[in-house]
Amino acid sequence: MSQKVNLNAYFERIGFAGSIAPTLATLELIHALHPAAIPFENLNPLLGLPVNLDLASIEKKLLSEKRGGYCYEHNLLLLAVLRELDFSARGLAARVLWSDPTAIDRPPTHMLLAVEIGGATYIADVGFGGLTLTAPLKLKSETEQATPHETFRLTGGEPDWVLEARLGEEWKPLYIFDTTEKTAEDYAASNLVLSTDSPFTRELRVALSPSGRRLALRNNRFTTHVQGEPSESRLLTSLAEMREVLSGSFGIQLPAADLLDPKLEAILAQAGTEA
Repeated sequence: MSQKVNLNAYFERIGFAGSIAPTLATLELIHALHPAAIPFENLNPLLGLPVNLDLASIEKKLLSEKRGGYCYEHNLLLLAVLRELDFSARGLAARVLWSDPTAIDRPPTHMLLAVEIGGATYIADVGFGGLTLTAPLKLKSETEQATPHETFRLTGGEPDWVLEARLGEEWKPLYIFDTTEKTAEDYAASNLVLSTDSPFTRELRVALSPSGRRLALRNNRFTTHVQGEPSESRLLTSLAEMREVLSGSFGIQLPAADLLDPKLEAILAQAGTEA
């Protein structure tokens, strides 16, 4: 992380303007803007392309090429930005419970950040797909914390914390983590697995969290969640629709058609088989 991050390019990408003082207000604004502008997406693993975690590669992909990425890319970029702004921040690791509660006993596959401000610790995470945080959370147990989207809480502590989201009347666990700092080497092994031998290599997953809404694409099902309203889903049935949603709704500058289109067509064919 010794390379300086391109703050101007990052601020332009997320639409940030204002004070860059290392305060909670600055962190809150960046944390809201980042997942509203830079999509979570797994196109590289799906296309058999590498996911490189050096800062230059992440900046090129997420800033210059107007792509997105998954947790390591998003949160390593945010970590570099926060450190450049003189925040005290460190990378952590989590075991994802959202789709599989038994993963509590497996190696961590998710990255998040701890940020120290005014003697308090906050959790920041702009890379958890369709339920990514849109505000930092104070590291405090059993306290409901509102964000621009859902309400969250942290349970446990000393050493394991669980992040939960309130969905309707229920609290759903997202992941479990401790506050031990991780290094680039810690992330490299799980990144290799995620990018070469995980559902990310077989399923299309894209998400974006603009103000008041969450957009999600899983394979060919496109869902819009509007706060306070029922979710709306529709199935995309053509290559043109798939490309339009990816580039239009999610703002992704698409990879070369000769790489992307066969994968999208395979997803559509599989969806037709399962219908």
